[in-house]
Amino acid sequence: MNVPSYRDHTTARRLSTGTAAVMAAMLLAGCGSGAPQASPHSSAPGRSPAAPDGSSPSSLTPGATTAATTAADTTPAACTNATKLAGWSNQRLAMLTIAVPVSETSVSGATSEVSAGAGGVVLFGSSAPSDLGARLTTLKSHVPGHLGLLVMTDEEGGGIQRMANLVGSLPWAAYMGAHWTPAQIQQNVAKVARKMAAAQVNMNLAPVVDVDGRNVAPSKTNPDGWRSFSGNTAVVSKAGVAYMNGMRDGGVIPVVKHFPGLGGSTYNSDFGPARTLPWSTLQKVGIPPFTAAVKAGAPAIMVSNNIVPGLATNPASLSPTVISSELRGKLGFKGLVVTDSLSAKAISGAGFTIPAAAVQALRSGADMVMFDLGSNVGSQTSSIASAITNAVTGGKLARSRLIDAAGHVLAVRHVNLCS
Repeated sequence: MNVPSYRDHTTARRLSTGTAAVMAAMLLAGCGSGAPQASPHSSAPGRSPAAPDGSSPSSLTPGATTAATTAADTTPAACTNATKLAGWSNQRLAMLTIAVPVSETSVSGATSEVSAGAGGVVLFGSSAPSDLGARLTTLKSHVPGHLGLLVMTDEEGGGIQRMANLVGSLPWAAYMGAHWTPAQIQQNVAKVARKMAAAQVNMNLAPVVDVDGRNVAPSKTNPDGWRSFSGNTAVVSKAGVAYMNGMRDGGVIPVVKHFPGLGGSTYNSDFGPARTLPWSTLQKVGIPPFTAAVKAGAPAIMVSNNIVPGLATNPASLSPTVISSELRGKLGFKGLVVTDSLSAKAISGAGFTIPAAAVQALRSGADMVMFDLGSNVGSQTSSIASAITNAVTGGKLARSRLIDAAGHVLAVRHVNLCS
């Protein structure tokens, strides 16, 4: 997300009891979870083995031939998350791709959505309650199948910190990039991450690896400024990987953002349509930090809502060229792709409602969608899930793409449905 201070609201409505009941009733039972382990593999069905004397199976006795053929035909396929997810309803798959916004002072407000299978929650606020961990543990107990939950927050540093009162404060990225070595960044970030993990927050929407050397606070016209480690590409690449590794050291999943880079943008996309630097420039200046993060094993990347001149006409988060061709294809990224907030004015300015944008984002290769906290969270979540399932039913979104997205949501948390 781009805004230096989000529009926080204290109320998040739950789904109506009837809606939650219907959604919960559609969930499929029987899937377990556990520590990551290799999926069991069975030998692939193929030709029947030759007889001991070298003759073909057809030269064996009829009874032997039948037994061999039956054994080959009944060999079960190897169990994978994908084969398990193929048995889930479209509704449950859709819910897994949604990150629901909730106030960090009232996380129980997302109980209905989590019970209906939401894949994650995004914490909003500026001062977390001392018992946040206990509250989140209770919330996670409502996850169908006890498959875990992505609990996200924006704990970048400087002016964008949600729970500094619990986990300690970090300076703006610009300060870290100018005054700390990569080792110091990693060490200090790890300290914060360990406290985040202790409070049951397992995903941080950071680091920002946009390259922007403007010495200003982020604003309506500039989404980066001090949020960027530097205006020097090499510095950002090293600092970004160090921050990312610090989060992982502390047991928190980092989300590298905002692909393909917001440095030098014309505007802040939360407030209106915005463009990045030309693609020809971004390839040299903005892409290297993402390349470095991918090579270092980045588990998740957020895609921006800016239009990229010379590459795509839709916002990046809604562009198959940006996500599937560049991020997945050329950079070889295999992890979780999340959108920036689809509540951004840049999304509505491009002609998309939030539900329609969610469908387009998934079609383009994103795995998880986010939107802002407001008074209609329950109905918004329901509308997004319905739009996704209707798109699959209507042939506008391939079910295989939805299964793939859901698989990435589970994989980032090392959930193995076959264990």
